[in-house]
Amino acid sequence: MTHKFKVRTSGKAEMADITREVHEVVRENGLESGVCHVFVPHTTCGLAINENADPDVKRDIIANLDKTISADFPYRHAEGNSPAHIKAVLVGPSLTVFVEEGALQLGTWQGLYLCEYDGPRVREVWVKLVKG
Repeated sequence: MTHKFKVRTSGKAEMADITREVHEVVRENGLESGVCHVFVPHTTCGLAINENADPDVKRDIIANLDKTISADFPYRHAEGNSPAHIKAVLVGPSLTVFVEEGALQLGTWQGLYLCEYDGPRVREVWVKLVKG
């Protein structure tokens, strides 16, 4: 069974912490040991695991991606959001996290993020739990 929840982003580019929502899916479904797969069915956002203690890390990531993937390039895509598509390719649409004793197995400073590059929007996140 695939579990789904929505994330409303508020900026053009942001990293929205979804750790709590994913953990709730694990808890509500009673998964004690296994694997949690997280996926976004969108082409202009992605998913990442990164530091969740210092908000400057998120700002640095977004700023560096903006600098690296220039909005000034003569893109052919008519919608004008080619930089968002490229960033989504680099970050990727899925994550896999181990679950042990009912908890996501993340490092001390790690969190799960929906990485928005073409917002603000309402995004859908899919979670698949596999007992193991």
